[in-house]
Amino acid sequence: MPGNDLKSKRSAFCRYYTLLGNAEEAALKAGFDRKNALAEGVKCLSSDNCRKNIASLRKSLSDSGNVTAALRRLAFGSCSDAVHLVFAEELPPPDILDRLDLFNVSEMKRDKGGGIEIKFFDRLKAIEKLFELENAFSDRDKAADLLKALSSSAEEGGEIDDI
Repeated sequence: MPGNDLKSKRSAFCRYYTLLGNAEEAALKAGFDRKNALAEGVKCLSSDNCRKNIASLRKSLSDSGNVTAALRRLAFGSCSDAVHLVFAEELPPPDILDRLDLFNVSEMKRDKGGGIEIKFFDRLKAIEKLFELENAFSDRDKAADLLKALSSSAEEGGEIDDI
């Protein structure tokens, strides 16, 4: 069933896009062909259903957009491509380098002996920032609920004591 395969790829694209914030990368991870990944990602983002799905996923993750997606990626993303690069006998060809996920890399140097030094972003700091964002979203929702309760109480004729 080719239609079901496309539907499952688009669903996977929405999940990956919510986490990664990058259309091409999300399309690749969802199983779209490398040659058409960016075009397929853009096509998915043009779809009302996809945009609604992404909005719903972001809401369920208390995500306001790409900042939280990037922090999640720094906190929980894979470092395997960077490790592969460090232990490779020689530098991979450019087409291989283009496919490596080096999002978590903050700095890269070649030392005098020809080796590579790679520094990663601090995962603990990213997790701390995610925690702060989650609390901010939670506090915002609590404040909105309180205002809603107060306004509905006032509309129903309930008295609100002055503080």
